[in-house]
Amino acid sequence: MLLAFCLLALAGCASVGETTPETTQNHLDRAQTQMQGPVRVTVAVPSAKETRELFGLPLYRKNIQPVWVKIENSGSKVVSFLPVGLDPLYYTPIAAAFLGQDDKHQKGDETLRARQFFREGLGAMVVPPGETRSGFVFTSLDEGTKAFNVDLLSQDKEAYLFTFFVPVPGLLIDHLNVDWDNLYTEDEWLEFDDEADLIRALESFPCCTTDKKARDRGDPLNLIIIGEIDDVYRAFLRAGWDETETIHAGSLQKTVASFFSGGEYRYSPVSGLYVFGRPQDVAFQKTRTNIHERNHLRLWLAPARYQGVPVFIGQISRDIGVRFSRRTITTHEIDPDVDETREYLLENLAYSQSLAAIAYVGGVGKASMEAPRTNLTDSPYFTDGYRVVLWVSESPRSIADIEVVDWRNPAAD
Repeated sequence: MLLAFCLLALAGCASVGETTPETTQNHLDRAQTQMQGPVRVTVAVPSAKETRELFGLPLYRKNIQPVWVKIENSGSKVVSFLPVGLDPLYYTPIAAAFLGQDDKHQKGDETLRARQFFREGLGAMVVPPGETRSGFVFTSLDEGTKAFNVDLLSQDKEAYLFTFFVPVPGLLIDHLNVDWDNLYTEDEWLEFDDEADLIRALESFPCCTTDKKARDRGDPLNLIIIGEIDDVYRAFLRAGWDETETIHAGSLQKTVASFFSGGEYRYSPVSGLYVFGRPQDVAFQKTRTNIHERNHLRLWLAPARYQGVPVFIGQISRDIGVRFSRRTITTHEIDPDVDETREYLLENLAYSQSLAAIAYVGGVGKASMEAPRTNLTDSPYFTDGYRVVLWVSESPRSIADIEVVDWRNPAAD
């Protein structure tokens, strides 16, 4: 009985749903294609089940994920494929064959195993003019959505750079359940074109998350994200954040296994905190090797658009351990310096070339280290009380080109 309570506490005491059955599609049915000049690139990512059927080895269990790449060169110059752009830690076919073996597979000739991977081999990683090459690159495992680059360099030094975001069947991701178009009725939307009006609106938003009944205040809402939904989602993936699974039997089992082993679970569910009368629309996280240590954030689509672009409000904190709680039996302890984690996100998105502009507005109000506030699980926090406003960039943006918007200045307090 105690184990069951701990499971629910770790996952936020939400209801348990059903897991999605493995897709019956072929991975090529989910292929994505992009084109630049004379070069056309098509990619697809097999699921765990499809990978086992393709290669006869449990590669996902060994944290190896094949990515199928097809390159069509209709130009007059040779183009070279640079697999390190897809994954700096990619596996060679021989390494993937060797590491992918399990107890049911006896060790054999690794070269023969490697040849079966090269069913449509990429050969020397070059594509001559007028020709097509295709095959698998063996990468580190990313479940949920696989974000990667396909970089090509032509004979005359012209670069063709492609970025893909490919959903991979197998995980129940939280934001895939959100009906974005119907969160608000048309007359609930607030449209802002003037900066001063937007600032007033952002500072009037709720200060904090709440419990389901909106009786108690929780963590401070210290983030504003401005961007189209897909751009927000891709900005976080580009910056190395992982999506979050919904709470269901499979994710609960993985959570409790990681809890007791102290292992990593990159897509662990997060508890439901409430703003606008509903739990978060989407959550992202960055874990260390230990499930008890992670940065995680929650975002809610606000009923506001600035110059036609959606506005999100959010909360970010850093888990640093686990302790017992009078409310939920066990809970994650957060780093009380929530401003540091807020600034970490700013720097993280900037360095990943995902930011167009930054600003600050007022938020929860100041709480000192000597007189901290507490969240719903009694973890203390202190803050300067400001919210960082981050405009995500649709395309990669150099850190030198990020605009600093002079609204509020936390350093002046």
